[in-house]
Amino acid sequence: MKLIIHGGFFSESDQSNEVKAAKQAALKQIVSSSFDYLKDHTAEETVVYAVSLLEDNNLFNAGTGSQIQSDGKIRMSASLMNGENQKFSGVINIENVKNPIEIARILMQEDDRVLGGNGAKKYATEHGIPEFSTEIPQRRKEYEEKLRNGGKGTVGCVAIDSNGKLAAATSTGGKGFELVGRVSDSATVAGNYANRYCAVSCTGVGEDIVSNATASKIVTRVSDGFSIEKAFEKTFQELKEIEGFAGAIGIDHKGDIFHQDSHPTMVFASFDGSNFSIFN
Repeated sequence: MKLIIHGGFFSESDQSNEVKAAKQAALKQIVSSSFDYLKDHTAEETVVYAVSLLEDNNLFNAGTGSQIQSDGKIRMSASLMNGENQKFSGVINIENVKNPIEIARILMQEDDRVLGGNGAKKYATEHGIPEFSTEIPQRRKEYEEKLRNGGKGTVGCVAIDSNGKLAAATSTGGKGFELVGRVSDSATVAGNYANRYCAVSCTGVGEDIVSNATASKIVTRVSDGFSIEKAFEKTFQELKEIEGFAGAIGIDHKGDIFHQDSHPTMVFASFDGSNFSIFN
């Protein structure tokens, strides 16, 4: 049993030592709680649990604390993938829910498993998800400054459970001030992908991650016999060729954990029951 989580890039907003320490503490607490949860739950259940905790923490750009788009509204995206059955579910540009990853979880039971916009919100309401504003004062202030003067954040979790099953979940509040209708990588297989051999969650500039097909490339390469380290290395070299901005976390079927970013610094934490690893 192992898991690794990420909370976007440290450089996306306030870079004070206080914020850095707060993110380190939050990630350590969340990865520890999620590991305890993993002891009695599947990888799929655990990545949803971990991402929901990240969504609830306004230090990170997902759920509460999401970025505001160019028209002053918050639209969020999230996805979930089970490595064993390779089912993928997600929501794109959903508004006024606390935990987008929860709607992705519920959608796993459907034949139509990726919903966008009003359809996603209608589905959430029909399944008892209450209205919830995820805006915080800091995001409104940032938005107003952008309006006067003319981001790269996501959260995610990858886990391997006691049965060797893999899963990945990713959630984002967007890059901030984007065009209405813009689709991020977080609810696509470019940003969140898993099979029996590997699971990967990405963060960064969604357009770069989609252009590079980052998560699906890494997973496919591990499936084809690459080590997880070599799969990351080759994929990030290709990302460099298009001057892409991204970070990714992954676990393979042997329980090897790996992470990489193209620019400093992706914030992450991993735990295997004995050892913590946290961004510095």
